[in-house]
Amino acid sequence: MSNSGEIWVIGEQRRGRLEEVSLELLSKGTALSQKMGVTLSAVLLGDEVEEVAREFVFHGAEKIYLLEDVRFRYYQSEAYTRLLAGVIKEHGPQIILIGATEIGKELAPKVAAKLGTGLTAHCIDLYVGEVDAVTHLIHVVPGWGGNLVMHIICPQRRPQVVTVKPGVLPKPVRDENKKGKIIRVKSDVRDQDFSRIETVEEVEEPPKGKALESADVVVCGGWGMNALGDFSKVQELADILGGAVAGTRPAMDKGWVDEARMVGQSGKTVSPGLFVSLGASGAMHYTTGFMGSKVVLAVDENPQAPIFQMADIGVVGDLCEVLPCLIEELKKDRGG
Repeated sequence: MSNSGEIWVIGEQRRGRLEEVSLELLSKGTALSQKMGVTLSAVLLGDEVEEVAREFVFHGAEKIYLLEDVRFRYYQSEAYTRLLAGVIKEHGPQIILIGATEIGKELAPKVAAKLGTGLTAHCIDLYVGEVDAVTHLIHVVPGWGGNLVMHIICPQRRPQVVTVKPGVLPKPVRDENKKGKIIRVKSDVRDQDFSRIETVEEVEEPPKGKALESADVVVCGGWGMNALGDFSKVQELADILGGAVAGTRPAMDKGWVDEARMVGQSGKTVSPGLFVSLGASGAMHYTTGFMGSKVVLAVDENPQAPIFQMADIGVVGDLCEVLPCLIEELKKDRGG
């Protein structure tokens, strides 16, 4: 792998606020750039977002390529794709990191197609390693229904484009003493970029209950909660711990949680201080959703369940007995 060409993080902002995944990508970008001896840069499109761009500097970016235009107030698919591809061709970065948000999942393949390069989607980790004595960026992705972890390389095309799920990586420490250069890029905006589809308004629906991404405690129920008949005990435990409620795909299919609260490969990725797994066996497509948690407590009646291989604290037992007991003891500990 070449030691020339920058690593770029494509920033995402909404209403003048950076999405958390953009900062998380800087954390991994910093580690990779130091390993490879190259510059870490960021790209940001928006309207009057220079102050937002400075947050990239405070979180580790050495350069920020800034494209500002009043028409960039909201995400515009055609304009963003064409302009990003043009800036990438001009400056020649070797790695492009994009958050696997709803916007990123649309933007990344379009940019990669315009550049005629490879894309690895929904990565859970990235590292520099050797394959057949050649150094590569290794993209780590859960695959085959979550039963395997795949290690992927892009040996021929540059830049290589990867998307990373929100919540997988830690955020870097913010430091206002860090220095970086903001480079204003002339936005070659064309009317035809907005001729077919134009975003006229963006409505953000607030999450119901405590947000998963910011919760320090997440209590997640699986199919095993079927023995208790509903999710009321999951909610009760989460309330006692001051945490957020989540569920597996079977729990979502059952109607106990909505899609926004599903944890796993096809749902949210969280990294709380404490993750409590209740009645979920621990298939990889589920555990990839909380691998970054500091402490994992798991309860399942099957002593051979895969969940116990990654749990810091494991309780083998019937949820109908264990969960009410756990709730009662916690209530006593907190004075009722």
